[in-house]
Amino acid sequence: MAYTYTWTDAEESGLRREDDNGSVAFVPADPANRDYAEFLSSGATAAAYVEPAYVAPAPTAIELLEARVAAIEADEISDDASSSALLTLIAGLTQRVTALEG
Repeated sequence: MAYTYTWTDAEESGLRREDDNGSVAFVPADPANRDYAEFLSSGATAAAYVEPAYVAPAPTAIELLEARVAAIEADEISDDASSSALLTLIAGLTQRVTALEG
């Protein structure tokens, strides 16, 4: 069976081994490990490790709400109906949280 190897980190401390069927195994770079010893004796090469691109997490509902409130407070939003409704909602939520915290 043919394998494709890729280093799992920049230190080359392990390999990701994938076979023709798409099955994946992770092999530590330890000569005492039989799968790693097989890799070394086969003359196969491993693709270089590529660090995954950073993906910023999506903002939470609270973060979106805080940004909206900050924009309202900074008078950056001209929609008075939305501003009033949002401020009323926030006031109601604040009262509920205060009551729950007792």
